[in-house]
Amino acid sequence: MASLSINFPILPTNPLPSSSNPNRLLPSSFSHLNSSPLISSSSHVSRSSLSLSRLSSRNSFVIELQTNKKKMKMNKASNHSIVATVNTKPELLKIMISGAPASGKGTQCELITKKYGLVHIAAGDLLRAEVAAGTENGKRAKEYMEKGELVPNEIVVMMVKDRLLQPDSHENGWLLDGYPRSSSQAKALEDLGIHPDLFILLDVPEEILVDRVVGRRLDPVTGRIYHLKYSPPETEEIASRLTQRFDDTEEKVKLRLQTHNQNVEDVLSIYKDVTVKINGSAPKEDVFVQIDNALAGLREQKKATFASVEVGI
Repeated sequence: MASLSINFPILPTNPLPSSSNPNRLLPSSFSHLNSSPLISSSSHVSRSSLSLSRLSSRNSFVIELQTNKKKMKMNKASNHSIVATVNTKPELLKIMISGAPASGKGTQCELITKKYGLVHIAAGDLLRAEVAAGTENGKRAKEYMEKGELVPNEIVVMMVKDRLLQPDSHENGWLLDGYPRSSSQAKALEDLGIHPDLFILLDVPEEILVDRVVGRRLDPVTGRIYHLKYSPPETEEIASRLTQRFDDTEEKVKLRLQTHNQNVEDVLSIYKDVTVKINGSAPKEDVFVQIDNALAGLREQKKATFASVEVGI
C-alpha cells in the first residue's frame, strides 16, 4: 500500500466531505484501488492537482496529478496503471474568450497574455499551422479545405486538444481565443475533460460593432489596421493606399453578427457557471481593467481554495 499526500483545488461549491474516509473523495468505481498493490513504497506528493478517469479497459484507470515539473509512471504487475504529475502552480489559469467581430478581442488577448503569460491559442491560427506543418490532423483538414468544405468539428477539436496538452500550456496556463464557437464544439471539449476556469464574453452593442467594422481599413504595405474615425492614418500617402475588406460592409457585418449571436448563446448555456460579461464598448484600457480584475480575483481564489488532503491508495 502506498500513501499519497496531495494538495488539490477544491471549489467552494464542492466542499470537503465530512467523513474521515479519504475514499469519499473518489468516484465509487475507484474505491477498490485502495486495496490494490499498485505501488510498493510510500510516496509523498505536495501541492498537486488530482483528477481521475476510467479508460476503455474494464479494470484500467488513470490518476492524473497535473504538473508543470515532472511526470511519473508507476506500474506494478496489475491491471491498473497510475500516471502522476506534480503541480506546483495551483494558480494556473484556463481561460476562454469570445467576442463578436470588432469587439476588440484581439487587443485584449494581447494584453492578457502580456500580463499573465498564458499560452494564446486561436483555432484559426492553429488550423493553418497544422496544415503548414503537415501533421496528421493538418493533412486531414487540408483535404476538406482544398474541396472548399468546412473542416469537421472533430478535426479542429483534436487540434485544440493536442495544443492544450503541450508542455507550455501545462506550465503557463492557456487562453483559448474565439473557440468553441458552437454548442457541439463546446460539448466535444467537455467530453475530453477540457473546461475553462473562466469564459470571458466581450459584450458590445451592435451599432458600435457595425461602426467599428465599416470604418476599418487595411494598409496593404505594412499590414496595419486603421479606422477612419477611431484610428485614422498618419499621412495622406498612407490614406491613399488603404483598402477595405470585401465583407466589411454594413450588410455583411450584420449577417455575421446574427450568426455570432445565435452561436454564442448556445455556448454560454454550457459555460454559464463560469461566464463573465465584460463591457467591451469602453476604451481598450478600461476593458482590460475589467478583465484584469476578474483574472486576478480568480487566481487568488484558486490559491485560497487549494486544500491539502491525504489519499490512501
